[in-house]
Amino acid sequence: MRLSSLADYAVVMLAAAARQCGASCRLNATLLSTETGLPLPTVQKLVSKLSAAGLIESARGTGGGFRLARPPAAISLADIVEAIEGPIALTTCVDTARHDCAVEGNCRVKPHWGVVSDAVRSALAQVSLASLSSPPALASAALPVHGLAPSASDLSSPSPVLAGESQVSF
Repeated sequence: MRLSSLADYAVVMLAAAARQCGASCRLNATLLSTETGLPLPTVQKLVSKLSAAGLIESARGTGGGFRLARPPAAISLADIVEAIEGPIALTTCVDTARHDCAVEGNCRVKPHWGVVSDAVRSALAQVSLASLSSPPALASAALPVHGLAPSASDLSSPSPVLAGESQVSF
């Protein structure tokens, strides 16, 4: 499962906006394009979509620009993804209006996809724009996985970068 580039860019752009001034001042597309490295036409397209979804408020003309419609803590990752992608649904089976699955009549998994999609949406809803716009805390890297506490060496060494991956700071 992967987000589209536009959804990813929307998160990057809104995180930059939250770092700049949260919901307290107006920004412009050129500034965010420069700060994020996103092409200006992409930022402008995202401003339009995010404005239509009610996540940002925009004004044209002198003194115009846009700002977050709510404080960063009140905007979730699910809100951003749904503004760009539409409702979070892992399969077309979740949409009861669609009947384009070749095995729909015999599928015993279909009733479960709604629960799975809801779980994914719930997980995304628990991540706020405020948390995405601040540096990751050391404490979050030290959270135990499956009940195992990290060793001292886990906390003191940098995370490895896998082949083909790059480290990016926003």
